[in-house]
Amino acid sequence: MCIAVVVGMLLALAPSVAAHADSIRDAEYWLDEYGIRAAWQTTRGAGQVIAVIDTGVDPSVAELQGAVLPGADFSGEGDSKGWKPVGGDEESLHGTLVASMAAGRGSGPDEGMIGVAPEATILPISIGFDGKSDSDAAIAKAVRFAVDHGATVINMSLTRNTLEWPSSWDDAFLYAMQHDVVIVAAAGNRGSGTTVVGAPATMPGVLTVAGVNRDGTASEDASSQGITIGVAAPSEQLVGVAPGGGYRLWSGTSGSAPLVAGIVALVRAEFPSLDADDVIERIVATAKDAGAPGRDAIYGWGLVNAEAAVDAVVPRVDANPMGSLEDWVKLYRPSVSEPQTAPTPVVIIPSAPQVVASDPKSPSGHLLPSIGLLRSVGPGALAIGLLVAALIALGAWTVRRIEADRRSR
Repeated sequence: MCIAVVVGMLLALAPSVAAHADSIRDAEYWLDEYGIRAAWQTTRGAGQVIAVIDTGVDPSVAELQGAVLPGADFSGEGDSKGWKPVGGDEESLHGTLVASMAAGRGSGPDEGMIGVAPEATILPISIGFDGKSDSDAAIAKAVRFAVDHGATVINMSLTRNTLEWPSSWDDAFLYAMQHDVVIVAAAGNRGSGTTVVGAPATMPGVLTVAGVNRDGTASEDASSQGITIGVAAPSEQLVGVAPGGGYRLWSGTSGSAPLVAGIVALVRAEFPSLDADDVIERIVATAKDAGAPGRDAIYGWGLVNAEAAVDAVVPRVDANPMGSLEDWVKLYRPSVSEPQTAPTPVVIIPSAPQVVASDPKSPSGHLLPSIGLLRSVGPGALAIGLLVAALIALGAWTVRRIEADRRSR
């Protein structure tokens, strides 16, 4: 299957902007508006490793020097360390843009791109998105590699563009969760054709991130919707570092996800004794409610708040608020073989590059029910819920077939 990275609109900044790198820092409105700069008074993410499963990360750019570990390549096109950007012109930018938003260190005092967790390190893992290789298998290998090489959080700004995922992902993602690693995934971009949140954003236990515009309202172009969304973060008027240096204005939940992955790193650095479930709980419990009261399919629990995530008093939990993948597997993957179908491309949620901008400040679904939801309803409601889920959830074909067999007896 070919997976797609969640690319949003990309705009190259004019060379004159690079000469005034402080304007890049000024363009990072999320640092103040989402409590990130305030959270730095408590922690900057030291000791945390953010795995970026993407198109490779260029470690030579000023903002990432000393921040990028040797990783791996599962695309067959990169280098053995995951440092060579792979893919087409637009895709090859993606991994470095993502990494700079998560853990960029700036190019000087108060200059250049700085990430949410500037003292964290990046573990780059490159995979292919051109359909020439089995990216389903590459994703499974990449997740396991990340766990085995010290990742404390995994960022996945990519989508399968389908509700379902292969059983190999069950094993790999469970491996990560059982080893106390937080997985963050982008919801996808409606403007690039991802109208329904797709795996891995549909997977229980994964912290799925929706996108909002500068005003904190759900992005019309840069955010898919669905009941598996955990929190929302900026997805418009973003800025990031491109391979080889230079900056790009861009949009999309590809940028929202590393902002949240960086906040996860901040929380883990401040609370090293917390397990992944409690880390995710701090992120969702301290989010600023938006939209309908409580959790909804547009904003999840609300707009992420880094300061509150590291400073607020949040009770411990005994389960992942995003649901249990282990329970889902038991429910939807009984001893029934999966249908043998051709792999589905995994993508980076693409859109075409746009015109050159001169100023970085210028403007530029249907999902699975969570295990928690299934547990919260009574037997009668659960029966109805399963019938509805059969239309929208992974494993729907199994539910319908079993029901048909029962009626025919």
